This record gives sequence, C-alpha cells and structure tokens, in this order.
Amino acid sequence: MAGGPDSLPPELERYLAHLEAERRASPHTLRAYRSDLDRFAAVLAEQGLSPAQATPAAVRAYLARAAATAGPASLARKLSALRALYRWLVRVGLAAANPARAVASPRRPRRLPEVLPEEEVAALVEAPAAEGPLALRDRAVLELLYASGLRVAELTGLDAGDVDLAEGLVRVTGKRRKERIVPVGRPAREALARYLAEARPGLAALPGARGGTGPGPLFLNHRGGRLTARSVARRIDRWVLAAGLPRHVHPHVLRHCFATHLLGNGADLRGIQELLGHASLSTTQRYTQVDWKRLAAVYDEAHPRARGAGRGARNP
Repeated sequence: MAGGPDSLPPELERYLAHLEAERRASPHTLRAYRSDLDRFAAVLAEQGLSPAQATPAAVRAYLARAAATAGPASLARKLSALRALYRWLVRVGLAAANPARAVASPRRPRRLPEVLPEEEVAALVEAPAAEGPLALRDRAVLELLYASGLRVAELTGLDAGDVDLAEGLVRVTGKRRKERIVPVGRPAREALARYLAEARPGLAALPGARGGTGPGPLFLNHRGGRLTARSVARRIDRWVLAAGLPRHVHPHVLRHCFATHLLGNGADLRGIQELLGHASLSTTQRYTQVDWKRLAAVYDEAHPRARGAGRGARNP
C-alpha cells in the first residue's frame, strides 16, 4: 500500500523538514512520522485526493486501516500527528482546512504506571554485585535510572562529559532536544565513579570503540560502542532474574518508581515535573493516582476498622 521512502507528496516532505529543522525532532520520531505519512498519502491516493484535498472521511479511512495493527493509544497518536500536520499546512497556506479536527479521538483506557515497591528496586539495583566491567557498568546504569528518573533513550544518549560527579549533577537531553539538569544521589555517584575508574577505560580501549575529540559515550557496550536501549532492556532482564523478582521490569518502570517514590516521600509535584522533563503538569499528576492506591492499601492493612473487610463493607 505504501510507497517508497521518496514517494511522499512535496508538502509532506516540507513538513518533515520543518519537524527536523524547527521542531528539532529526533531521527526516531522522523522515521515514525515518515512511515505514518507514507501510509496516509497512500490512502489519499486511492481516493484520488492530494493532502490539501483530504476530508474527515479520508482521515477516518486511514485510521480504520491502521486499526488492524494499532491499538487505541497508537491510533490517538496518529490522529494527533495528522492534526499537527494540518495545523502547519493551514498556517503556511498549503491547505484550506484541518480535516483531522472533525475526527474524534479513540477512547484510550487509563492505565496507571507500573511501580515496584522500594525494597524490590533496592534488590534490583544491587543485583550486579560482581567486579567485572559489565557488572560495574550495569550497576551504574540501574542506579542512575532510578536516582534521576531518566528515560532509557536519555541515559544511552549521555556522553561522559554530561556527568559532574563533584556536583552530583547530570545534563540530560530530553524530548525535542530540550536540556535539563537533574541531581544524582550518593549511591548512583559512587556506582558511576567506580564504573568510570575501573570499567569504562577498558571498554573504551576495545577495537569497536569510536575515537574522536570528544569524551565519547558515557555507557559503552562489550565492544566499546555506545550502549543501546535494547541492550539496557536485556541487561535489566538478566538482573531481574538474579534478584529473584516475580515480574518483568521494563527500563521505564524505574522512571515510574523514581517519580512515585519521590511523591510518596513528600516531594513537590512541580519539582518532580521538572526532574522528569514533562512539558505538562497533567502528565506528572498520574503519579498521584499511583500514590493514592498505595495509601489506600496501607489504610486497609493498618486501620483497625479496615482490617478483614473492604472499605465498602462495614457493619451498621
């Protein structure tokens, strides 16, 4: 159905160039947008329409076809992307109206972030107890993910010069290449110091290491190249087994744990928003729901009038 990588209509190519140059979209985001726009353009072509002639019915046809392999959340993102596309096309005079505005977003189930208890996080981050370079690296990775709430892409994108151990700070490049400074706690600083002193020099000397004038990637793989997000996930799987945890742990779960445990221990919601790099406070507020579930469980366990019965089951 979709055409090749150079088959997009010119106005859609211009939009991608706008995203790259002005919105500073990442290469991953640009690939995803190009793929979606390629499929949208193919649906329009089947109906004999150009992007400027698109109708709400054509947008619905595109989403209906995408629904064969995409869930509600993915469909909502695709629709949001089309709305943003047509806002830009209207602004620059390449379309008269925004057909995606007339299409309702799919309803998405509200799912709370998965969070581990504090003792399970401690067991996980302390699991790499060996002295080898990869174990030292993994301990630093786990400590930093939990200590600073980084996204895994932010962690793998760090260079050695982004970490200031003396000040306990790390410079992070987040979504849309926005920079923020986040603190690093003592256990994470100690793990990073050991990795930098005892493990990274050997990994950086491997044949696969990339030279250059800069300090290079902070976290290196077993060949000396930059550690990838997929490798981080695989290594976490290994340490989850070693720690004996009864669940799968995605790297992003440690970010959820960072926010929820801060909130549960009295941190300010807006401060957590800044640390996470959320553009909107509403995104951060979902962690208040997670914390309320935890408090409700504590209440049911501890309150003398709650033990042995649910809160809704009370004797008159």
